[in-house]
Amino acid sequence: MIAIQTKYIPPSNNKGSRIKAWVDSDMGHNFSVYISYPHHLSHELVHYEAVKALIDKHKLDWNISDMAYGGVKNGYVFCFLDSKVEA
Repeated sequence: MIAIQTKYIPPSNNKGSRIKAWVDSDMGHNFSVYISYPHHLSHELVHYEAVKALIDKHKLDWNISDMAYGGVKNGYVFCFLDSKVEA
């Protein structure tokens, strides 16, 4: 399964607040990107912008239009809906 994780990074003396998006999976996908915090958006949309930037930066052919997401400490995890548990 591919899960895209995001997290909020507070401002420092040198940089403003940012969002990091990354993929670190057992399937060998190791990508990351940082974006400036888009203050005109709210909550999960801020983190979704980072997901879109990750896809663009690494030219990934992943359809992110139908993803599920959930909140975690300081961020979100975005997953593809075709990853389901068969009971």
